[in-house]
Amino acid sequence: MVTCPTVHDPSTTAAQLRTFFDDEHVHAALVVDADKLIGVVERADLASDFSGDTQVRMIARLEGRTIEPTASVPEALETMKRTERRRLAVVGDDGALLGLLCLKASGDGFCSDTDVRTRATAFGGLIDAKWPFS
Repeated sequence: MVTCPTVHDPSTTAAQLRTFFDDEHVHAALVVDADKLIGVVERADLASDFSGDTQVRMIARLEGRTIEPTASVPEALETMKRTERRRLAVVGDDGALLGLLCLKASGDGFCSDTDVRTRATAFGGLIDAKWPFS
């Protein structure tokens, strides 16, 4: 599980997330208020009928986009296969975002914090300074 995913405030706009999704490695945007996951936005959710100033809190969804931290690897893979997703937000019983489970494009493993930092550095990106929550 990636423990330092980029997170977005509920007031983030659809236009801002469209820019975020310009990176082909990005599959999901995590919308968080304090330490609670409000929902997940995927590229396809940003249909053209949403104006650029639509707040993502109106678009984000949880169903099929989260997993419990106690789930086994086979359970996680089955959920990803069934929902056709390579990203699942890991959420505690209290709704707190714990991290992001990211299946590698090859399908032979999951991304780590080190993988994310290495890619961000290689492409001049920055890890979101708001994470982890204190």
